[in-house]
Formats: sequence, structure tokens, C-alpha cells
Amino acid sequence: MSDTSDSCKELGESKLDYDDVCEVKDMLQNLNTGDVDVAVSVCANCGKEGDDINNICNKCKQVRYCNAACKKKHRSKHKKDCEEHIRLATEKHNEELRIAAELHDIELFKQPPPPEDCPICFVHIPTMQTGSKYMTCCGKMICSGCIHAPVYDNQGNVVEDKCPFCRTPTPTSNEAVERLKKRLKSDDPIAICNHGNYYRDGMNGFAQNHTKALELWHRAAKLGCAGAYCSIGYAYENGHGVEVDKKKALHYYEQAAMRGDESARHYLGYKEGMAGNFDRAVKHYMVAVRCGQNESLEAIKLLYSNGYATKDDYTKALQAYQVYLGDIKSNQRDRAASADERNRYY
Repeated sequence: MSDTSDSCKELGESKLDYDDVCEVKDMLQNLNTGDVDVAVSVCANCGKEGDDINNICNKCKQVRYCNAACKKKHRSKHKKDCEEHIRLATEKHNEELRIAAELHDIELFKQPPPPEDCPICFVHIPTMQTGSKYMTCCGKMICSGCIHAPVYDNQGNVVEDKCPFCRTPTPTSNEAVERLKKRLKSDDPIAICNHGNYYRDGMNGFAQNHTKALELWHRAAKLGCAGAYCSIGYAYENGHGVEVDKKKALHYYEQAAMRGDESARHYLGYKEGMAGNFDRAVKHYMVAVRCGQNESLEAIKLLYSNGYATKDDYTKALQAYQVYLGDIKSNQRDRAASADERNRYY
């Protein structure tokens, strides 16, 4: 559930001093709580003035009294104004929450940017994991078609067991781990995320350590790795290295989805469907289908057959998936898939 997109634009050269910012915040806070006249306070009941008029209404926080007795005497007179203020404040707060939720949904349901192209054939990298491979030598994600295709040297001779991009010899499993470690120094987000996966699973010579895995995923997420956000969400949902926190899990799944992780997007659709929010489920699934998530296409088909999605929804999903296939299909990838099922890309 996105990025990937946490960067912010710097303010200009002329920045407010930290103390100035705090002063402005205090002024705004005073305005919001009705403390406009800080210098002179007046008891709402007896009219006494002074700096010691500090007994405020517990509900609306808008009026002050010199003591509890004055507060009690004034209660019946103040009740109507107090209730009106609370009503208006509640309405304002609810409206702010509604607007915030709308803005959040606008960002949440935006179509994420398309995947990068294969650096060799310049066709979009497929969503399916078997459709591409991360190369630890050069840090490139290369499609299955280009990996399966023959590699030639400068004289046009076919060379075996070399990276099709940088021509580095294919490593053993131990060499691949060592290369991956080197890529950590260059802040390669995929390499960092993969290291986190090794710690999570206790594989490739790494002792299982969920805390270390989370540290690496957070680092990879800051560098834009959508999959790292999804892994963090899964950790919070299941209590791996942290206390179970469903709200934080949802936050990280959403961050992953917004950055293009189609698995997180599909899961968000599933969760909305289980909650009975079928309109939101269809929205999530539709975004995932455009990213090539075949399971989301099947989910929309199931919702349609059960009356929770329209025929138009399913038609649009089919059309979107066909567009995706048109963006990723190539004869070279088809040949790779025909030669080995492990090279399937859709």
C-alpha cells in the first residue's frame, strides 16, 4: 500500500528566524483560543480586570473568570453562547477534516508515473517480477527479453554469462551479495531494499533481524523505492520488528501505492472491498490495472459479476490492461517467455 516523492522545495534565501516562526505560531494559537487580549484579562461575571483572571470556561475556552464562584454564577448566562461556539467550532473542524480527506484522495488515486524503460531495448519494464531482473554489477533493471537475448562482443562474437548491459561476468551467489553490498555505498535504493529483504528472511548469509530490515527499508524509501514502503507497511501490519499499528501500516501502503507499487495498490483495493467500500475498491483496482496488475483486473471482474461494479468499470479495466500490454510487449520478450516459463512477463 506510496514513494519515490518525499522531497520538498527549499524556501528562498530569506528565511524567518526560528524564534520569529515560534512567535507567529504563538500569535495564531492565541487567536484560535480567543486569547487576543493577553495583557488585560476581564472576568466575564464581575468585570474585574487583572493578570490573575485565569479561570477559563472548561468547554469553549473563550471566557475568563477571577474564581470558581464567578464561573458558577455566570454559567446560565454563558451556556447559550458556549454551546453556539462549540457548535461552530465543531462544524469548522469537520469541514477541515472533509477538505483534508478530499485532498488526500486526490493524491491517493492519481495514476503514478509509468515504469522505467529497459536500458537496452527501451521498452517499458513489465510489472510481473519474472519479466525483469536487477543486475548487481551495474544496478540496472533489465527486461527478461534482453537478458535472454545473446550478448555480443566488439567483434560480433557471442559471449556467454555476461551482463547484457555492462558486460560484467555473471557472478556466483556469494559474488552477487558482495556486489550488492558495494552498491549500498552509492545509495542504490533497490540494493538497499534487497538488503532489508535478506535481513527479514534470514537468507544469503544474513541473520534474521527485523529491526535492521526496517532501518534499510526506511533508507530505501527515502531514496524513492516504492517496494520499501510496502515492506514497512507489512511490518507494521504484522508486528515484525515493531508493535502492530494498523494506521501506520495503511499509511505506508498508501505511500507505496502512490509511488507505483501495484501490489500495495491491489491490497488497498482488497481492504476497501472487504470493508464494503466498493467504489473505492474499484478505483484502486483500476489504477493497479493500468500498472499491469492482472489480479486487479480479475478483482474488478469478480465485483462486476457480483453486482458491485458496473459493466462500464469492467470494460474500462479490460481496455486499460490492453493498453498496458501494448506498452510492454515485444518479440524478444515473447521468445524469452517461450523458452523458459521463468521469463514470463504478463
